[in-house]
Amino acid sequence: MWLLRIFIGAIFIVSGLGKLLSPYQNFLYVIQAYQLLPSGLEVLAAQVFPWIELIVGTFVFLGLWTRPSLRAAVVLFGAFVVVVGQALLRHLSLDNCGCFGEWFHLRPQTVIVMDSVSLLLTMALLSALPQTKKFSLDFYMDRV
Repeated sequence: MWLLRIFIGAIFIVSGLGKLLSPYQNFLYVIQAYQLLPSGLEVLAAQVFPWIELIVGTFVFLGLWTRPSLRAAVVLFGAFVVVVGQALLRHLSLDNCGCFGEWFHLRPQTVIVMDSVSLLLTMALLSALPQTKKFSLDFYMDRV
């Protein structure tokens, strides 16, 4: 389970870094393509959301505050499923989900499956917290 925790954390780290290492306008364009947020919130989301992904991913990866960080990951994966799902239902023309910035290009049909599976796996990590915490900062701090 701890390897799965590291994998889930790595997904968020790569996703956040992929967006942060590019101009925020690139991610802003992706957010605008989903046609979900009011224009005033799109810029804020483009600037803040990659940091949230990076922070949550780092905490999950390291196993720091494992339960709350995994809960945050569940919320993020759930939001991704909703956002991509509504785009698919509305037949929006999206060739790339924008999930990993310019590093990886995934079709929305692929990413909704990936996010749904990741959501279920993250929920499984929460249900097996003692095994999930192995080799984590929480595990070592509990022993001190």
